[in-house]
Amino acid sequence: MTAVHDDSQGHFRPDAEELLETPRFRVVRVQEPCRDGSRRPREIIEHPGSVAIVPLLDDGTVCLINVFRRAVGQTLIEIPAGTLDRVESVEEAAARELSEETGYRADRLELAGCLWMSPGILRERMHLFIARGLTLGPQALEPGEQIERREVAWSEAVAMCLDGCIEDAKTVAAILLTDRRLRET
Repeated sequence: MTAVHDDSQGHFRPDAEELLETPRFRVVRVQEPCRDGSRRPREIIEHPGSVAIVPLLDDGTVCLINVFRRAVGQTLIEIPAGTLDRVESVEEAAARELSEETGYRADRLELAGCLWMSPGILRERMHLFIARGLTLGPQALEPGEQIERREVAWSEAVAMCLDGCIEDAKTVAAILLTDRRLRET
């Protein structure tokens, strides 16, 4: 058995068996305790974590992206996001991903909270930011990324979450959480 990371702070699970390791994630098998005292195997995808950004423009619009997702075979409407795969703070990662995917640079990044992405199988903690004071520059897409900016009125983005036009879970959660924050201020 190989010891694998238990969380983003670098702790290890000595009882985990590594099944697969890739540059972006690894799959491990752990023994899960059952109510009757027995144990059963459980496979978990361990991910280094991620950032997601709600880019709010001064004119009351939000910068979403159209991104082709190979896993589902279609283009989804999302907020910019990315994996914590470098030595940098979560704030630096959010600024980098925002710039790479949209071309926007933010004067201010505000941490809005953290979300577990799919905790039944996936250990990925996403750090959600709200970006303000945006200045447009060039995108810097990674090879294979198919991303187009899509700026929409804030009210339209909220409606798109509620009517099912936006199907990406992180985007729905981020927009609705941000909408609540905006209404409280």
